[in-house]
Amino acid sequence: MATDYDELRTDVKESQNDSLEALQSAKAPDAKSVVQELDEADVFDGLTPGGEFIAEELVVEVVPQADDEFTCYSCFLVRHRSQVAREKNGHSYCIECEG
Repeated sequence: MATDYDELRTDVKESQNDSLEALQSAKAPDAKSVVQELDEADVFDGLTPGGEFIAEELVVEVVPQADDEFTCYSCFLVRHRSQVAREKNGHSYCIECEG
């Protein structure tokens, strides 16, 4: 049996038959209820699912740039001096950005 691919699918036909009034009368939240739900969700920021507060600090050790490293002025990644492609106006560019 041949299939007519230009014919509208049945689900598309049904959605075209829905009137604007039927779509507007559908149960949809109003703007005030959405804002209220978002405000209630903000109250729980900083809480774990169990309800206890998290009082933990993130500790990161910052390692200074070594003498044989440079920061690419294009991608801002710290790279080894062997990856310098060019230097212009006191700024170094890596081989990946110049490639």
